[in-house]
Amino acid sequence: MRKPRWLAVLAVLASLTFLAAPGETEVRAGGTLTTGSAPSQALGENIAYNVYLPSGYDRGTGRHPVLYLLHGRGDTMQAWTRVKTLLDDMIRTKRVPPVIAVMPDAPWSERGGWYVDSRYTGADLPGRPVETALTRDLVAYVDATYRTAPIREARLVGGYSMGGAGALRFALAHQDLFSAAAVLSPAAYTPLPPSDSSTRDYGAFGKDGEKFSDEVYRELNYPALLPKLDPDLPVRLFVAVGDDEYANPDPADARHDLDFESAALYNAARRSPALSAQLRVMDGGHDWTVWEPAFEQALAELGSGLSVTPPAGLPAPLSGTAGPDWAGGVAAHADGSLTIGYAAGGNAVLTRVGGWTKQLGTAADERLYGVAALPDGGVLAAGYTKGDLDGRHAGNTTDDAFVAGLDAAGAVRWITQFGVPGVADRLYGLAAAPDGGAYVVGYTKGALDGANAGDKDAILARLTPGGEVSWIRQYGGAGEDKAYGVAADASNVYVTGGAGATLPTAGPTAGPTTTTPGGWLAAFTTDGTRKWTATAGGTASDRLNAVAVTTTGLAVATGGVGGDAYTAAYTSQGKQRWQHTLATTLVEAGAAVVPLPGGEVEVAGYTRGRVSVPAGGADVLTLRLDGKGRQRAAAQLGTARDDGVDAFAEPNLYATATPSGEVAITGLTYGAPKGGDAPGNGDVFLVRTSPADPR
Repeated sequence: MRKPRWLAVLAVLASLTFLAAPGETEVRAGGTLTTGSAPSQALGENIAYNVYLPSGYDRGTGRHPVLYLLHGRGDTMQAWTRVKTLLDDMIRTKRVPPVIAVMPDAPWSERGGWYVDSRYTGADLPGRPVETALTRDLVAYVDATYRTAPIREARLVGGYSMGGAGALRFALAHQDLFSAAAVLSPAAYTPLPPSDSSTRDYGAFGKDGEKFSDEVYRELNYPALLPKLDPDLPVRLFVAVGDDEYANPDPADARHDLDFESAALYNAARRSPALSAQLRVMDGGHDWTVWEPAFEQALAELGSGLSVTPPAGLPAPLSGTAGPDWAGGVAAHADGSLTIGYAAGGNAVLTRVGGWTKQLGTAADERLYGVAALPDGGVLAAGYTKGDLDGRHAGNTTDDAFVAGLDAAGAVRWITQFGVPGVADRLYGLAAAPDGGAYVVGYTKGALDGANAGDKDAILARLTPGGEVSWIRQYGGAGEDKAYGVAADASNVYVTGGAGATLPTAGPTAGPTTTTPGGWLAAFTTDGTRKWTATAGGTASDRLNAVAVTTTGLAVATGGVGGDAYTAAYTSQGKQRWQHTLATTLVEAGAAVVPLPGGEVEVAGYTRGRVSVPAGGADVLTLRLDGKGRQRAAAQLGTARDDGVDAFAEPNLYATATPSGEVAITGLTYGAPKGGDAPGNGDVFLVRTSPADPR
């Protein structure tokens, strides 16, 4: 924002065409524009504002998100009224929810107050507490006067030029109030403004008798705020600037051209764990040819994330340590108790909730990838170890598969460790067999059942109730092939996975016929004969993560295909009965399938998009499908950080049905639960949801 001041005068004169008489309501097609006045204890006077109320507001009873729109230096509250038609159109076409827009006037310091609390004491431009007045007094008055939702998820602050700098300041300094900011051509300079900037002229950043203080400016500017941000209160920023911004002819100040400063802001913001940022460079200069289309784009990106309902959080307490931890499974027992598994401190840990805890580990690393209940109250657990977990593999230093059986009191009955010496063998899935034994799946880089087909091959193994390995089947092609999920009934064993190249489609005599890369579901007989293979997707990043057998006998598999949560049901003969895809504009995937009465299933996974009310980062996704694959409910819950997925974008989430009809979900979270603390670096949550209300 620059001199000369006559440009600002013209802008004020131009904006007068939108002016309604004081206290009157201007009604156009769609919403209404009304003038108002809010008392301010901080200022000792009222704050004038325009307010946009969406169409039907006077007849409704519901609550609305609020936009706070800050004008530029020299302008008035009338400047933002020009977006009234745009708001009408975006609400009518459902690109944004029906919002209230508050456009405060900022006349203090000759309309150059920069939306901060000024410390300047000069008699010519006495400093005023503008920031306190607008963020506290005005927001409180708006919440008390209009049908708003007094939560941060329902508030967005936006502004252009001086107002863009103000919107940035408000969003970063008041995370408790605002969850998003539209920062347009922000006059936010680092580390200090150029010599000809009007930030130096009006006392906003002054101190005592000086109109401008380097110290005060640095203290209030965004670089000082970024390190103090709370990642548990995430803020979404949309930064936009014109490509024809004023180019300072002074080489010493060229760094402060606003296109350069906006890019610097974006690059600083995107590195903060508390912020998600986008940058747009528009065709135009420092005027409404940029600000109006940029505001439309900002609302299209940020408006859908506004919600009058707070996100559903994860309950306390979390399990874990101050180091990295991962979820490892959950099992429900007939008496209503739960056993969860997780990896903590490099060891596998099993906990009967409210009861015993058992650690399985060596001096090397262990990971747990499945827990299953036994009829007598005991549990099975599976994963991999780099050490000698069973006492029969001295000197082992590479990943070996292991399966353990524990009794109802947590005592170890047996541990079985197996693999090819010197190469990696891992288990990623576990299912209890009808006789009390186990089916486990994963991969080997060696040869456990004939020659290795290339790189990693998927494996399926059967263990007896006493822990002996009955048989192992190896399944792979020339690429990296892994099995992630397994389920069994009396006649069939179903395995899901991902293929890096091509796979044989049927049994050992199938010849050269192969599948494409991607997710796959294979059916085996209980003696390990492969019957058929079905595929999903067509790239190496597509995969099916889990499978379950429904009460009507269908094998339902879920995973991620094309960045969407994909679920499909097959008969025991390999015929697809239905498929379902849940897609947002971002990434999601199914990670677990839970059979429910009547052939229904609940899918649990993660989403980075908007399914109900986003909490931030990746959220836990719950999706209920009826016996024909029709969606009955979908919701998301979580913390402000990633939930249900690890730092390598791998799903880390498990679910099971409980005798009471609930669904128990456990998984990894990098955030903090509601009403509790997080040990840190990734911890494990446990939440119970009702199939009638998957939130």
